[in-house]
Amino acid sequence: MNSDSDLQIAGDILEVPHLLQPPREHPATVAEFAGLARTIAADRSQWEHLVRYDATSRWYHRLRTVPQALGSARAGETPIGYEVWLLSWVPGQGSGLHDHGRSSGVLTVLHGALTERTERGTRALGAGAQRVFAPGYVHEVVNDALEPAVSLHIYFPGLTEMPMLPASRLRTAGGTGEAGETPETLVSACAAEPGPVDPVTG
Repeated sequence: MNSDSDLQIAGDILEVPHLLQPPREHPATVAEFAGLARTIAADRSQWEHLVRYDATSRWYHRLRTVPQALGSARAGETPIGYEVWLLSWVPGQGSGLHDHGRSSGVLTVLHGALTERTERGTRALGAGAQRVFAPGYVHEVVNDALEPAVSLHIYFPGLTEMPMLPASRLRTAGGTGEAGETPETLVSACAAEPGPVDPVTG
């Protein structure tokens, strides 16, 4: 019997649109959070008028904070609180190397292009690109382009820490990584923690 699944074949749930679930009022899985990000991205009226660009410091705006919702999870699931942030990037601005503590997340490029650097390599992220990551995922996001960029970030649970890390953690070999994350990073988040953190990093 063939045990291959769509996810095993594709290697990335975000590359197989029919695996993405439509967002519920209170998402509880990575696929649902990715779907929520796509829904917000598609409705420019929710975010386009809010965007500002600041050449002297990183600009960000919290679009939504949703606390842990009791009774929102399916059987066996843990309800998860989350935050939605809007960030802009003028040419040359970057996040610095960091992780997101106990939060998982979805990064979606709304406008322009960004570069993501990880220990596995470098990826160019154009408008519409999504990245998902598990707790402890280490990366740096930079606008290497000549035009400004805008991105949407969903953190679940909401951020409580964002440790900055030395750039020496990145491998020097360079190269371009795969377009999607590996299945082991497509995980549900842990229980919510109190207190927001401003996501001046990515």
